[in-house]
Parts: sequence; structure tokens; C-alpha cells
Amino acid sequence: MNSPVIFALFVFISALFLQPRALQYPQELINGYQSDLIGDLTSPTMSPSQSRHPLTYPTATSSLPVPALFVIGDSSVDCGTNNFLGTLARADRLPYGRDFDTHQPTGRFCNGRIPVDYLAKRLGLPFVPSYLGQTGSVEDMIHGVNYASAGAGIIFSSGSELGQHISFTQQIQQVTDTIQQFTLNMGEDAATKLISNSVFYISIGTNDYIHYYLRNVSNVQSLYLPWSFNQFLATTVKQEIKNLYTANVRKVVVMGLPPIGCAPYYLWSYQSENGECVQMINDMILELNFVLRYIVEELSQELIDADIIFCDVFEASMDIIKNNDRYGFNVTTDACCGLGKYKGWIMCISPEMACSNASNHLWWDQFHPTDAVNAILADNVWSGLHTEICYPMNLQNMIAQKAR
Repeated sequence: MNSPVIFALFVFISALFLQPRALQYPQELINGYQSDLIGDLTSPTMSPSQSRHPLTYPTATSSLPVPALFVIGDSSVDCGTNNFLGTLARADRLPYGRDFDTHQPTGRFCNGRIPVDYLAKRLGLPFVPSYLGQTGSVEDMIHGVNYASAGAGIIFSSGSELGQHISFTQQIQQVTDTIQQFTLNMGEDAATKLISNSVFYISIGTNDYIHYYLRNVSNVQSLYLPWSFNQFLATTVKQEIKNLYTANVRKVVVMGLPPIGCAPYYLWSYQSENGECVQMINDMILELNFVLRYIVEELSQELIDADIIFCDVFEASMDIIKNNDRYGFNVTTDACCGLGKYKGWIMCISPEMACSNASNHLWWDQFHPTDAVNAILADNVWSGLHTEICYPMNLQNMIAQKAR
């Protein structure tokens, strides 16, 4: 790609990030999760052969205590959904995926694997395909489906300035559609057994800050203090988990939000001195994580036959940042790929912008951690290997508890 084209892309993308667009309906914070889906794009009709770099998934045994892994979320766990959408939030070109198993971009916002890839391996399952990247047959979905979409938030319109995405509520609807398809093909008893024994992993909420609250869309900051905003987000998550429970979901992992105040984009935009995290942003995230943990405790009391755990990504991430030498990271503030101070000004859009070795970096791009960090986070979710971050138990114990 020649220099003028790259420069034009820089200017265009920078304008999107630096100039918030006001929405016409401020009240959509309350009533904005419309049930209408994004047309034909939300039906799983695309074949894996249509993907630029289809993955070959390993086979999994049928005797596993967890038959499938279902993923709901945003770019932290998107494995290719946005490849099929009209959006600027795409990771379907190098250098994304350069350190992945195939050494090709797959739609993951990382140099390699995302946390759910590592957890799938721990569970003895294949990498989970994206909802839009498989044929829609039961055979394709039997070991799980990834509904996550980059740019998605708990609020319907969070991230909409980037283009199309599948919001939290829409993803829950896709889950319901999948379960209905299982029921039609397998029978109600078999489908219920599959769903109730599967793990549902939820990682969402970051974009409600990055692309909504911190950008003050619809003057939201004057309408809602952070505490009220966080209560609204957490209450919505609680209701959607109840909806999943109604659909026979019984094992849920709720991920907290990471310390985005330490992300290269905010270090650059808030003109951080010496790479110090933006405390004001992290305080809001800490507060939301507190409320999310509380609603998980409430749900555990209300839904007595369900196992719901909360995993504090903030706690795990801050441990890595503070003890970076112990973990083998010597670049803690600058992204591996990007431009500007802390590599936080311009997003990662070409291989030439990336560092040669991402394994010693905490951050891959403006907002996303490297493969090496994702591996540590997954280990903590699975067993608390480095830091105990899941409450009331880790994923391994949750599974073992049901297996007894």
C-alpha cells in the first residue's frame, strides 16, 4: 500500500476516534436495545470456505464434562464475526493473526490467540467458530459458537460510529436461535442436556465506556454519574443472564472489564506522564466490576441450580502490569502495533507499524492485549494459576463440582 493511501486512512480513522458523533435520541440509553437484527447478516448462512483464511478445527472427544463453549462479547473475544460486517472494526488483515496457529489473520484482535482459544484447549474442545463464519448446521455448532462482535456493547448503539456490529442483546437472540435449532435437530432432551452442561463465556462492556460514556455520546455524562451508568449496565447483564437461564443455560463465566485507563490510546489521549494509567477511567471500571460481582452473587442466590462465576480481569491485568518482570514483559506502556506516543494515536492497520516481537509487550494495539497476556488471563480464569481472580470459584473447580 503506498504512502498517500496510508496517510488518508490515518486521517480518516483518526477523525472517527477523535470526533464523537452525537446521537439523535439520548433516551436510547434506556430503551435502545431494539430487537431487530442486522438483516441477513445475522443468519448463519455463510460457509467457512467464504472466509479468507478458514481454520481447521481439531476434533474433540464426546466424553468431556463440558460438551461445548459458547462465547458472547466484544473484540476481546471476537474470532471473526466482524469479517462479515460493514465496519471499520476489523482484524482480517496482517499483522493481526501473524502469531496465530495459522500465521494468518482470522478476525481476532490480537497477534495470536484470544483467551477463549486457550480455554477451549483446556476444556478439550476445538477452537470455537464464529456464528457468521459457519454453515449453521448442528455439526458446525455442536462444540460451541462464538457470537462476539468487535465494537459491541451492552448498550445497543455503543460502537455504532465504527459501522455494523452485533450488540449484546442481538447476540443473546442468536444464542436463542441456536438453541432452537439444536432442539429441532436433536430433540428437546438432548438439546437441554447439551446447553445445560456447556460453558457460556461473557466478555462485554468495554465499548460502553470507550465508544459511549467516555465520548459523552448524547450528553450521557450529564444524565448519568458513573455509579448510575454502571448500575444500568450491570442490571442489563443480569437480565440477559436470566434470559439465558430460561433457555436452560446453567454454567456462566462473567468477565469483568480490564484497566482500559492503562491502554495506549488513553495514555496518548490523556497525555500520560511516564506511562501512568488514567486513574479516573480505571476508577469507573473498578466500580463497574464491583457491581458486576455483586449481581453475580445475587444471581447465584436466585438461580440455585446454576453456576455463575465472576472473573476480575482488572485484578489480573494490574498484577501483570505491576509484576511485569516476573511475567517476562519489558514493554508495559507502548503497543506493539500503532503510531504516535505509546503507539496509541493511530490504530494498527499495516504490518510495517508492528514491532518485531510482541511476546514482551503487554499491549498489541491501542486497546487489546497480546497473545502472551491472553494466555495468562486464561490460566487465571481456568485455575487461578497466577492470580485468583474468579469468584466464588475458578472455571476448573466449577466443572469439577458438577462432575462429582
